[in-house]
Amino acid sequence: MSNFFRKISFKGIAGLVILLVLFTYAIGHIGYESFTTALTEQYITEAFNAADTADDFVDPDEIESYLNSGGETPEYKQTLNLLNRICNSFGATFIYVIIPDTSDYAHITFLFSAANWDYDYTVYDFGYVRETTNDEYKEKYRKLYDNESDREVVIRNTGYIETDPHITSMVPIRNSAGITQAILCVQRQLDVLEQTRRDYISDLLSVLIALLVLAIVGASTYFRRTLLDSIDRIAAEAGRFASENTPAENKLTDTIRSNDEIGQLAGSIDMMEEQIREYVENLTAVTAENKRIETELSLAARIQSNMLPNTFPAFPDRSDFDIFAYMTPAKEVGGDFYDFFLIDNTHLGIVIADVSGKGIPAALFMMASRIMIKNYAMTGMKPEEVLKVVNDQICSNNPEDMFVTVWLGILDLETGQLRASNAGHEYPIIKTPEGKFEILKDKHGFIIGGMKDSKYAGYDVSLSPGSILFLYTDGVTEATDKDNNFFGLESTVNALNSCADNAPAAYLRAAETAVKEFAGDAEQFDDLTMLCIEYKGR
Repeated sequence: MSNFFRKISFKGIAGLVILLVLFTYAIGHIGYESFTTALTEQYITEAFNAADTADDFVDPDEIESYLNSGGETPEYKQTLNLLNRICNSFGATFIYVIIPDTSDYAHITFLFSAANWDYDYTVYDFGYVRETTNDEYKEKYRKLYDNESDREVVIRNTGYIETDPHITSMVPIRNSAGITQAILCVQRQLDVLEQTRRDYISDLLSVLIALLVLAIVGASTYFRRTLLDSIDRIAAEAGRFASENTPAENKLTDTIRSNDEIGQLAGSIDMMEEQIREYVENLTAVTAENKRIETELSLAARIQSNMLPNTFPAFPDRSDFDIFAYMTPAKEVGGDFYDFFLIDNTHLGIVIADVSGKGIPAALFMMASRIMIKNYAMTGMKPEEVLKVVNDQICSNNPEDMFVTVWLGILDLETGQLRASNAGHEYPIIKTPEGKFEILKDKHGFIIGGMKDSKYAGYDVSLSPGSILFLYTDGVTEATDKDNNFFGLESTVNALNSCADNAPAAYLRAAETAVKEFAGDAEQFDDLTMLCIEYKGR
């Protein structure tokens, strides 16, 4: 049953029925209000016509004599008889003449009281006194007596005391001097009006029910023939294609030939099936290609990782120094690299570098740069000489205009004398045995691969036993958080100084932890490479 209510046929017919009901209600409400207003105005007009007619037969100058005679004079009886005849001829319920108590209009005295013979209502005897119905009547009596109005009307939509809903029209009875002597009231029942309105509502409901039945039958037939059959075929074909993922033997447009939106939808489904089939074929080919690339990248990452020293302790038979390093690439392969190697038994070469760019191109450039730097350093050349020769060779054949920043140092393991040269790389950070980590602001030369014949300066640093040298790439200092704030050099120094364990591996772990806590959920933007060496001496 719940599936039926979800069908478009039910929703369409239900929507049509709702619109029809709302439209009928709006028209009926407007007609009802207009009909009631017009009929009420007609009642009021007829009531005033009766009042004006009756007023012609009540002599205002005889009011006093009527009161004094107690309603027994022939003139009084003749006037009452005329009022009775007017009441019945005009279809009024009551015609009565009253004299209000002008001190507060709280009581009225009946002078005449005529009733329609078709209504079983009691008329009030001559001289009968009763309380005024409410404040509305008091105010209207006052206006008529104060000459503020020539006629008043009261509409009672609900019954009061012994009367049903009615309309009462009032006119003043004024003497020749223009002074109001009494008020003549004509009351008409609203039973005819109420019955007419009930008949109107009944007729309206009958028309509405007939229209609803016709709308449901007609809409069902129309929707089924022109819309729903085609939609069912389209839905069935879409479901079949989703489960089988194969094009249909017969296209929808072969059976649905309309030029409207349904025909366009059928054509779109046919086109979609063909495009999805082609997409799946292409996706299968692309997935296979991506798998091959992924395999090659994984292989490249392993090759790069194996090219860098990654076994620690690196020199287990040496006690004069301790060294630790690692690289975490931002992509599958990176452009950063580090290296350390014994030139001879007493000299240790130390390199850290950062190639421009990311991915495979940077990794290839990194490998070539590393090999050249190590090969020339192994010849016994000074760091600044090595950098100059490598720069000239790279610049002579660098069509992609790639470059690399390099810090190269050669440490004399017997004396602790460090000879170094910086080609546009980050400042090294050094800790003496008694002090804390501090930045060594060395002189920077130009980047490697930027300009041929560049010259590089060398400098010397004396390391005492227990000194620590920390090297890094800009992936450490330029690590960013979600708000693109940099980790910075000062935070790097603070992270190193907060480490309680005086060992190269511990310092790298402390720096890495600080960087990751700072970055949070932000994506790693650059390679993260660090190297730390402790000189112990002999």
